[in-house]
Amino acid sequence: MRNPRIEIDETDSRLLAALQRDAHLTAHQLGEALNLSPSQAGRRRQRLEAEGIIRGYAARLDPERLGLGVQAFVQVQMALHGPETSASFARLAATRPEIVSAWTLTGEADYLLRVYCSDLAALNRLIHEILLPHPAVARVQSQIVMDQCKPDAPLPT
Repeated sequence: MRNPRIEIDETDSRLLAALQRDAHLTAHQLGEALNLSPSQAGRRRQRLEAEGIIRGYAARLDPERLGLGVQAFVQVQMALHGPETSASFARLAATRPEIVSAWTLTGEADYLLRVYCSDLAALNRLIHEILLPHPAVARVQSQIVMDQCKPDAPLPT
C-alpha cells in the first residue's frame, strides 16, 4: 500500500527546495530564507521529517574521484517470474555495492539497475559472474553512460 499524499503549503515547498539545494542549512538560515523565525523553520523541518516527506540527508559523492569511472544502466529480463525469484533477485541487487539503484519495470525488461564500476572489466564481472548466473535471469543488456548531461536533480516541490 502506498503512503497517502501529504499536502504542503508554499512555505513548506520553499523549505524543501532550500534543503534539497543544501541540507546543511541551519534553522536560523532556513528562517532567514523563508522569512520565519528559526524556531518556526525548525518546527516545519521536524514536521516534514516526522511525516516522512524528508526521508533523510546524504552527501553527494564524486564517483570519478572515488575510482568509479564507469556508470551503466543494466536491463535484466527474468526467465522465471514468481514471488520467490523476485525476492531472491531483489536481495542480490540490494547486497551488491556497485548497484546503486534498482527499479522494476513494465515492458521487455523486468529490472533496470544503475551501476557504478571501477572499469569495464569490473562491469563485465558484475554481469557475467553475478547477474547472469542468477537462476531466474534470462537476459542482461547494458548501456554504458558516455556523459551525464543533467545531474541528478532535486524533486519538484
